[in-house]
Amino acid sequence: MSVLEEKKLLTDIQISIQSIYEHLENNFAFEIYKANKTKRRAVERELEIIGEAINKLLKINPEIIISYSRQIVDLRNKIIHSYDNVNDMVIWKIIIKDIPVLQKEVEKYLEHNN
Repeated sequence: MSVLEEKKLLTDIQISIQSIYEHLENNFAFEIYKANKTKRRAVERELEIIGEAINKLLKINPEIIISYSRQIVDLRNKIIHSYDNVNDMVIWKIIIKDIPVLQKEVEKYLEHNN
């Protein structure tokens, strides 16, 4: 497993997390998120990228510990394969609860790899 591959995937996750926050415009109100289809789809796309990057990262480095990795990868699969059954509240809970934890873990791993 190349450190460069791992760093690229971690950077992709970090960029997607930043993009989610930009799409939300630092307004963490579920009603605003739910009412804006463009915003929801943009956030869903970033979650797809995060889920795919986590999945690849765990395959090339099974020793890496990422909290909520299974939930995020499962969400990625649901968005892609069952887009018409995506639950906005489930996505919102991941944004509020899981993404901040993931952000801290990714930053820690990136600092360690520099």
